Amino acid sequence: MKKIFIISAFLLIFAIGLYLFYQEGTLPINKQAKETTIFVIKRGENLNEIINRLWQEKLIRNRLVFYFIIKKLGLEKKIQAGDFRLSPAMDAYTLAKTLTHGTLDIWITFIEGLRKEEIAQIISQNFNLPETEFIKSAKEGYLFPDTYLIPKNATVDTIINILEKNFYQKFNKDLQEKARLKNLSLEEVLTIASLVEREAKSENDRKLVASVIFNRLKNEMKLDIDATVQYALGYQTQEKTWWKKNLTQEDLNIDSPYNTYKNIGLPPGPICNPGLSSIKAVIDAPKTDYFYYLSDKTGKTHFAKTLEEHNQNIQKYLK
Repeated sequence: MKKIFIISAFLLIFAIGLYLFYQEGTLPINKQAKETTIFVIKRGENLNEIINRLWQEKLIRNRLVFYFIIKKLGLEKKIQAGDFRLSPAMDAYTLAKTLTHGTLDIWITFIEGLRKEEIAQIISQNFNLPETEFIKSAKEGYLFPDTYLIPKNATVDTIINILEKNFYQKFNKDLQEKARLKNLSLEEVLTIASLVEREAKSENDRKLVASVIFNRLKNEMKLDIDATVQYALGYQTQEKTWWKKNLTQEDLNIDSPYNTYKNIGLPPGPICNPGLSSIKAVIDAPKTDYFYYLSDKTGKTHFAKTLEEHNQNIQKYLK
């Protein structure tokens, strides 16, 4: 009987200790704190990493207790990537719930090859800003494709500045100097890179497509690039896309300075916003004897040195 009493007393003391340990772990670090801090959760960051950083930044008292609270509330999969304004005055429950909503910034991704109207649509959907205002102010080619954390209350000018600043960071002075040594202006690099971005997908294909463009420019041949006609045609209501899939002969005859089937040389400017790989492909384009290329139904690009070879490729891969 005495043994049972001792065990019961021990379990009671343990339970009380566990309760006090848990209760202490839920309390704020400093209930009187007035200051706040911006806590950023990165995309792909796991729960343990988040909890460890919260503890290191003195926002929670106990990592184990906070982990239990997250599990208890079922919040593990509800925690968002983004930045949060947190305070040492928050208790663990309040802080845990805060991480599931109300981020100060919005994660947004712009993929390679979008024209500024497509980027404007994405921005309008996420920030409730007028597409027309963005389109009017943005410069095609300079809106660097990447993943961004943008303030919720950002203006059109703020967003454009963020994208353009990233562009100049990625297209750095070293790349600009390499372009200059090849007698290429910034606008020329971006324009050609935008054509490459829409015409080729693999890194090797990009460089070869760039070489074809340079060869045709040097020989004063029309570029005959479908993507420039797509750009000139603009939004396709039936297809609901800015890039018409199947071009007709009438399309190829459209009267536009961007139509490289009618005009010799480069179009007036970029037709989309290229990624760094396409920009580098232009700067590092090899010297080849290719003057023609086409993409088959699988997306593979086939190159030819002569019109005869090109016609053979057409018969072989497109018929």
